[in-house]
Amino acid sequence: MGSTAGPVTGRNRAAGGPTLAVVGATGAVGAVLLDLLSTRRDVYGEIRLVASPRSVGRPLSVRGEQVPVAALAPEVFDGVDIAMFHVPGAVSKEWAPVATARGAVVVDNSGAFRTAPDVPLVVPEVNPERLRERPRGIVASPGCTTLAMIVAIGALHRRYGLRELVVSSYQAASGAGQDGIETLYAQMEKVGGDRALGLRAGDVRGVVGELGPFPAPLAMNVVPWSGSLEDGGWSSDELQVRDETRKVLGLPGLRVSATCVRVPVVTAHSLSVHAVFGERVDQREAQAILAGSPGVVLCDNPELLEFPTPADVVGTDPAWAGRVRRSLDDPKALDLFLCGDNLRQGAALNTAQVAELLAAGLTP
Repeated sequence: MGSTAGPVTGRNRAAGGPTLAVVGATGAVGAVLLDLLSTRRDVYGEIRLVASPRSVGRPLSVRGEQVPVAALAPEVFDGVDIAMFHVPGAVSKEWAPVATARGAVVVDNSGAFRTAPDVPLVVPEVNPERLRERPRGIVASPGCTTLAMIVAIGALHRRYGLRELVVSSYQAASGAGQDGIETLYAQMEKVGGDRALGLRAGDVRGVVGELGPFPAPLAMNVVPWSGSLEDGGWSSDELQVRDETRKVLGLPGLRVSATCVRVPVVTAHSLSVHAVFGERVDQREAQAILAGSPGVVLCDNPELLEFPTPADVVGTDPAWAGRVRRSLDDPKALDLFLCGDNLRQGAALNTAQVAELLAAGLTP
């Protein structure tokens, strides 16, 4: 689990520490990041909060102070050492090169640079050494679905040697942004208390009305789709899990098959994982590996029916693992269930940890 501390005050800030810019400070992930910056060990000198022009001057709380939001403009990066981007990919593509041209190292949370061969895709618990290789001055962070899985799978890979993954994700509405959250709440209000619903084909669809960012009703339903359409009927989110897992683990030929499903959960993604390794696996040893791995919490007691669920892990930092079983038909395979808060563990926390490693290298 990532180290945390109590509220940070000016007295224990890093004297002469690097200057940090947070781009997208007013978004959902930005709000979580500001909380992390206020509670984790403080390694920064100045922190600048940056957003679109409509938010200029709006005060946001960070490190116990009210800091006004600045507009996204080239000069906002003057003197900045590290810039964390929590904005859509199109904004990152336009503005990350502007920030690096003015001397900042960019840690980007969008999908703009994740598959670029000259941009490292970094998860500090798995491949921190990749931070040394950033020819464009940009470091990418994986997507929230990959981050809910990769720390646990990376720990098992170090012991057993991963060969194949079959993954089904159960993704929260917040993975589709604020529109996803509002759509789910609106649909739940419309179907709530009506016990006649869900008994006939199409009755839920007829009641919920607006579908928002989802192709089917999310309330009282599961939707086997997340992302945009790609070749062969795959979704972009499914291919993203494959590409990101390969890149983070350094396994370009890894066999990965993912099916991404939206579920009526506000925040916290879950995954059912079938992992095939190069060696025979042992259930108790695998559980011990997960329990001892930084960034992972094991919650796995089948006799007491204890396992992670989104309702229990939301708002927490770690990746949670449970239902760890050796496959009945393959002694080299494990089945397990993973959960992580997609806004915190799956977005803000990883970029914060990457930036902290960069700050450590910039601080005298």
